[in-house]
Amino acid sequence: MRRHNLRRSSVLGAIALPLALALVGTTDASASVPTPRTSYTVNVVGYSVVAGVYAKLEASFQKTLAGKNVSFNNSFGASTTQADDVVAGQPADVVNFSSVPDMQLLVDNGIVGTKWNSTGAGAAEGGFVSDSVVVIVVKPGNPLGIKGWPSLVKAGVQIVTPDPISSGSARWNLLETYESQIKLKKTAAAAAKYTNAVVKNVVAEPSSGSKALTAFLAGTGNVLLAYESDAQAAVAAGKAVKIVYPAQNIVIQTPAALTTTANKGAKAFFTYLFSPAGQSIWAHNAFRPTLKSVATATKSLFHPYTLGQLTTIASLGGWPAVTAKFFSTNGIITKIERAHGWTS
Repeated sequence: MRRHNLRRSSVLGAIALPLALALVGTTDASASVPTPRTSYTVNVVGYSVVAGVYAKLEASFQKTLAGKNVSFNNSFGASTTQADDVVAGQPADVVNFSSVPDMQLLVDNGIVGTKWNSTGAGAAEGGFVSDSVVVIVVKPGNPLGIKGWPSLVKAGVQIVTPDPISSGSARWNLLETYESQIKLKKTAAAAAKYTNAVVKNVVAEPSSGSKALTAFLAGTGNVLLAYESDAQAAVAAGKAVKIVYPAQNIVIQTPAALTTTANKGAKAFFTYLFSPAGQSIWAHNAFRPTLKSVATATKSLFHPYTLGQLTTIASLGGWPAVTAKFFSTNGIITKIERAHGWTS
């Protein structure tokens, strides 16, 4: 029996040796074949005006090594409505709203971390992925002779601006309507009176900035208050409009963040949004870049403003102070809107 076992072992060994060598060869060959990358689906939720630029950002990102196996689900609409929807359970990995209060809704509900604007990608930019300003859009030839804020109270002016309940664009528009008068050395009472006169000329308040532009292009009103980027996109698309840049304006800072459940694909894409390549795409689609190097390189693409002409949220004491003064239940703009039947 002992001799038989030894013979059987030697036979098995003879079979095993070439098999082992074959396996070694197979292992070496397979090592040269890349391991399939994990696929990620990234849910992007944002305010309406950025829909077009995100399509370009996503397509460009997918051409990079980090974006090869990343796909996107997008949802764009009125900023506050979008934020409310995410709080209610809408899937989101990357969020981009028109103002900080909408982002704060997600922070308050634990969906975005408290350090969203101070750590990771975008920290140097304070979490703001792009900037903009308010523009006045008029019909070709500017038949009403609109030159700036003072022109908005002229007889015959019919203004389209979004609804400040649902739209961040509307809040930026109406805030600068008031602050433009302060910059013109008017009193607070005079600024409120002027804002009231402007709102009196409003004929439509669609739910979002994009819907306001659509309504204007369809024939509603003869003056539109809009984001610079949305108006420039209309011009680029050959729409029959003219853009008027008012002398006084406001720095519109639009925040972006990752949610606490964001996957690796979302994190890579978010980093891309703030990269030189990503910021260049923002710039060439009429969104003012926040990365300093790109902002400097693309400065000629944008209407120039001096710091003294621009209102900033910081100069007004921050968003909590701005919200309390202008957009709370008894805020200046809320009361004016209510007086004209635009809010409940």
